Amino acid sequence: MKHKIILDTDPGIDDAVMISTALTDPQLDVALITTVAGNVTVDKTTKNALKLVDFFNKDVPVAAEAADPLIKKFEDAARIHGESGMAGYDFPEPTSKPLTLHAVQALHETLKNSAEPITLITTGAYTNIALLLREYPEIKPKIKQIIAMGGSLGRGNMTSAAEFNVFTDPHAAQIMYSSQIPLVMVGLDVTLAGRINDETTAKLKQFGRAGQMLHDIIGHDFDHDEKGTAIHDLQTLFYLEHPEAFETKDYWIDIVTEGPAVGETVADIRGAYHDGKTNAKVCVGIDTVAFNQWLLDKVSQNMQN
Repeated sequence: MKHKIILDTDPGIDDAVMISTALTDPQLDVALITTVAGNVTVDKTTKNALKLVDFFNKDVPVAAEAADPLIKKFEDAARIHGESGMAGYDFPEPTSKPLTLHAVQALHETLKNSAEPITLITTGAYTNIALLLREYPEIKPKIKQIIAMGGSLGRGNMTSAAEFNVFTDPHAAQIMYSSQIPLVMVGLDVTLAGRINDETTAKLKQFGRAGQMLHDIIGHDFDHDEKGTAIHDLQTLFYLEHPEAFETKDYWIDIVTEGPAVGETVADIRGAYHDGKTNAKVCVGIDTVAFNQWLLDKVSQNMQN
């Protein structure tokens, strides 16, 4: 089955691996890429998205929008991804240009004009999604589901409590989690456990120019330990195509928007505060072996050029 998707993203090394996989996967129809400030500033994330579209010679529109969170002061993650956001590979300057439409308008037009509901894959701060839902609430039925990288049931990676994407714009996360759209949370509970191991990374460079590029940028990601590199955002696509590879639990997720725990995703694990209602399917386990093999299969079958 072919999935029609929109990528809302802030590339970013792990976003770049995700975008590369999505652009070349015959099972995916990428209708639009929208960019947001996150790992680096929005001018850089937009340039990075265009570099990847050009690298794979794809005709996929890119639209930029949110340069800042809704309320909170912006803090990037250049220390992880490098000043450009995609350290490790010397991409040429992009020749493609972003749409003149801002991302929220592009999202609205793409969803409105689609003959079928579209899955939103969001792997950066959720500011664009929140602005879309706030400005065009009538568009919700055209969104099949949201698969969001972010959040955690335990400790964070930006603060002790908060994961980076949610921390970057907690008020946007609050709007998204309150939307009543089917939502899958692909958070640190699985993305830190299901790493791309060093053996997989080494094998990537066997597969042409694209494999070498992925090998090089993954090698510059500092989110690495003895088990491998956490390519967080790629798991959103893996979930879309192979939900059976994940263990999930349905929870109500609240977002902390102020104080020392700002950005924390709080699950009503006991079902005590929302009358048993849930607003997210939360990924709590992943088949790491299958995830690594899936990436190798995608690169070897779809990206060699």
